[in-house]
Parts: sequence; structure tokens; C-alpha cells
Amino acid sequence: MSSRQTRHKHAAKRTHHPAGGLRIVALFEGAKGVLVLLTGFGVMSLIHKDVHHAAAQLIRHINLNPASHYPLIFLDAASRVTDIQLWAIACGALLYAAIRIIEAFGLWMQRQWAEWFGLLTGGMYIPIELYEVMRGATWPKVTVLVVNTAIAAYLLVMILRSKKRW
Repeated sequence: MSSRQTRHKHAAKRTHHPAGGLRIVALFEGAKGVLVLLTGFGVMSLIHKDVHHAAAQLIRHINLNPASHYPLIFLDAASRVTDIQLWAIACGALLYAAIRIIEAFGLWMQRQWAEWFGLLTGGMYIPIELYEVMRGATWPKVTVLVVNTAIAAYLLVMILRSKKRW
């Protein structure tokens, strides 16, 4: 291996800071990927099935009133979904899960590209999350905004620290 390849390899992998924070972010992103992957498999299990019936069972299982506003919207949507739409949702879930798991692997291995990627993909949601909180603050909305902002800020700090060392 030439000296240039060696320098490039060391520049791509961080060895100058503890990996604890990056590993926590990696676990979080990996967990999101696995959760969406499992959800995609769940959606695939509904193909060629009565989706409306499955939605009604879910609503009863979580003790919601099927005659109230949001469950009615959910049931109406479930009655109109097609197998092609279910395939599209499942494929989208697979793509999203793959992206999150690849990002998690890169962060776990302390790759700088993963820090940039995580900053970009996490940071792009912050304006939308902020808008949603401004429309009506709820604990779930605020929690998502705070966690996502903290992760993006942490990744930005890591990137800026690595630039100072160059």
C-alpha cells in the first residue's frame, strides 16, 4: 500500500476521539432502520389480505373508538389501499432501512462520510419538526425535535473538530 493510500485510509477512519458518542448515535440509527425493516415486513404480510379488517383489529387492540375522527381516517385509507401500494410502501421501508443501517455501520466504524451523511439526513428534518412544534407542541413532537437536533449538533461538532486537526 502506498503512503498516499495509507493517509487516505487513516483520514477516512477516525482514531483521535472516543467512539462512545458515535456508537450511541449508530445504535439509535440502526434501531430506527431495524424498526422500519420490521414494519416493511409487516406491510408485506398484508398483501393479498383484507387490509380493512386488519386495520379494524388494530384499532380494537389499542382500544381506540373506531367511530372517532382519526381511526375513521385510518379505516377509510385501509379500505382503499391496493397490493401495488403495499408493495411500494414495503419497498420504501426496505430502502429507508438500508440507508439507516448503512449509516449506523459507518458511524460505528467511525467513518467521516457517515458523520456528514447523518448530519445531512438528520438536519434536513429539523425545519419540518420545528414547524410542527410551532403548529402545536406535543410531547412526541418536542421529543423528536430535541433528539434530532441533539444528534445533528453532535455530528456537526465531531465534523468541526476533525477539520481543526487537518
